[in-house]
Amino acid sequence: MIDQLLASADTTRHVVAEHGVLARSGTIIAEAFPGRRPVIVADDTTWAIAGETVAASLRGTGLEPGNPIRFPAHPTLRATYDHVVTLVGQLRAAALASPDEPLLPLAVGSGTINDLTKRAAHELDLPYAVVGTAASMDGYTAAGAALVVDGVKQTVPCNAPVLVIADPAMLAAAPARMTAAGYGDLIGKVTAGADWLLADAVGVEPIIPTVWDVVQGPLPGLIGSPDAVAAGDAAAIDQLFLGLVTTGLAIQVAGNTRPASGSEHQFSHLWEMRGLEFNGEAVSHGFKVGLGTVISASLYAELLAALDRDGIDIERALARYPDPEAMDRRILAMHDHPALIAKAREECAAKQLSPDALRARLEHLQRTWPTLSQQLRRQLPGPDVIAGLLRRAGAPTTPEEIGLTREQLKSSFAAAQQIRRRYTVYDLALELGLLDALVERLFTPGTGYWAH
Repeated sequence: MIDQLLASADTTRHVVAEHGVLARSGTIIAEAFPGRRPVIVADDTTWAIAGETVAASLRGTGLEPGNPIRFPAHPTLRATYDHVVTLVGQLRAAALASPDEPLLPLAVGSGTINDLTKRAAHELDLPYAVVGTAASMDGYTAAGAALVVDGVKQTVPCNAPVLVIADPAMLAAAPARMTAAGYGDLIGKVTAGADWLLADAVGVEPIIPTVWDVVQGPLPGLIGSPDAVAAGDAAAIDQLFLGLVTTGLAIQVAGNTRPASGSEHQFSHLWEMRGLEFNGEAVSHGFKVGLGTVISASLYAELLAALDRDGIDIERALARYPDPEAMDRRILAMHDHPALIAKAREECAAKQLSPDALRARLEHLQRTWPTLSQQLRRQLPGPDVIAGLLRRAGAPTTPEEIGLTREQLKSSFAAAQQIRRRYTVYDLALELGLLDALVERLFTPGTGYWAH
C-alpha cells in the first residue's frame, strides 16, 4: 500500500520504518541526498533521544552535520510562524558557513518540529527529510504545514519530506499521550470520510476512488486495537504509524487534505486558533481531533435521525438560510479576535450560496438522500462507539478533559462551521436550516448526548 502511494506521491520517495534504523540512518540519508550536508533540526528532547544517534551515524559515513539547530522541548515550543522565520535565518547562516555544500534540513522530532522544518525548507527551496520520534500525527508525509500565522491556525503550502525514517522501537517508547494523540488523529478519518461522502454527493468535491480506498479500506483494522496501542505494544504502534504515514501520502496524491481532514479537524483548528490550553499546556492536535470526531459523530447521529423523521424540507431550509448580512451577524456573535473574524468572513463568503443554488443543491440531495444516508450509516459508528475506542487508547472524550466547558463546546459548533470553506456536516446542517436546532438537541438535559 505504501509503495503504491509512493509511486504517485508528489514529493516523498522513501519511507524506512525498521528496527535499529537510526544507527544506519547516515547511509540512508547519504544515498537519498548525494552531495548535500544535513543540518539537524530538533528540540532538546528529540535531540537527546534520536538526534545524537543520527548525527553520529552521519559522521560515520563522512558527512559532518555541524551544529544542530535546537528548539526548547514541548510544551514550550509551538507551531507558530515566528519560529519558521527564526529557523529560516539559522539555515541561511548554516548555508553561508559552507557555501559549496547545498543543505539538507533534517527534522528529528514529530509534529511541531516537522512542520517548522517543512515550511522553512520550502521557503529556502530545499528538500528535507524527517526522522520521526512518535506515532503522534499524520503530518510526517503530508504536504502543507499546520502553523499559527498572525494568530490564525492554517495549513500553509510546502512540500512533504523526500525521506521519512522511523524506528518502531522508538515509536513504542514515546510518551503514551503522544501515541494516544496519533490514535486520535487517525480515528478522525472516520468523520473525514463521512464529510467527503457528503461533499461528493452535493458536487463540491468528488471522491478519488484510489485515494479513498487506501485510507478508508484499512481504517477499521487500524483503529481496532486501542488497548494494544495504550499498552505500548510495538506491533500495534508500528501499524498506527504506518496508517498515519499512509494518510499523509494520500494527501500528497489528492493534492489537498480532504482525505484526512473534515469536520473533526475544524473543531481542532478552532481551538488552536483560540490558544486552547489545559493545565498550562497546549492541548495536542490529536487529542482535539479525537474529541472532534466524537462531536461530529454526535451531530451526524442527530441529523440522520431528524431527516429520517421529517425528511428534507426545502422551503423551510430556504427561509432559514442566512444571507451574507445574517451570516456576518453570526460570525460577530461567535468570534471576538479580529483575525478570526476576518478569517471567518473570508471562508463563509467562499461557500455562500444564492437561493437558486441552494434550492438546486437540496433538490439533488432529496433525490439522492436514501442512498447517501445508507452510505453515511455504514461509514459512521455512533459517538459512543468512537468515544469508547478513544478512551481505551488513552485519549480524552469529554470537553472538560481538554479544558473546555460544555457552554464553550456548544458555541463551537457554529464557530467551527465558519472557519473553513471545506464542505462538512456543519454546512449541510446549516443549509437544511437545522444546525442550531440540532445543537440544542445535543445539549437538551436528560436526552442530549452532551448534556451529561
